[in-house]
Amino acid sequence: MNKEEKFVITISRQFGTGGHEIGAELARRLNVKLLDKQILNEVARKFNIVEDAVEKIESRNPLWRDDFTQFYRSYMAGAEYNGQEQDQTSHQLFEAQAEVIRKVANQESCVIIGRCGFYIFRDYSNALKIFIHADDDCRKQRIGRKYDIASSDAAAMIVDNDYSRELYTKTYTGCDWQDARNYDISLNVRKFGVNGAVDFLMNVIG
Repeated sequence: MNKEEKFVITISRQFGTGGHEIGAELARRLNVKLLDKQILNEVARKFNIVEDAVEKIESRNPLWRDDFTQFYRSYMAGAEYNGQEQDQTSHQLFEAQAEVIRKVANQESCVIIGRCGFYIFRDYSNALKIFIHADDDCRKQRIGRKYDIASSDAAAMIVDNDYSRELYTKTYTGCDWQDARNYDISLNVRKFGVNGAVDFLMNVIG
């Protein structure tokens, strides 16, 4: 990646790794735009719907879609997925976000958290695609501290959120979320912490 030209950095992450914080700090140090909540604002305007309604979808688990939740339950019950089981709303929302992300990236350098950024910019010449991961014990400790919950509850959150992200990515991109071939860098942050991980990535970027 050449940071002297317009660039894109995408951050995909396991739940509980601090991936969002790493992406935010990376954007701050590079003095570029961070794309996360602002995407929702643009999508809300595009669909002429209120921002808090979109945020309510975003905050749910599985992530940000009622109709996808229904698909998720059907899938778990053993229904064969044939690509026709979902309501158009989730597909439209995904494509709208992808369109907004591309539009911003065409105008300026940016760091993108989640949103299948690795897939949206798979053919982009000046992109760095990063996957943040760590072992379960590390993530359970971090989640437990962050939300003040027991280790067993943190473990349940990891399973639920990771599977949701994996299934969501597979559904909309056809890719395996944790396949290292999707990324330029796969970083285990167990020994780094947020600032250490950012220091490492800044050295890689140069």
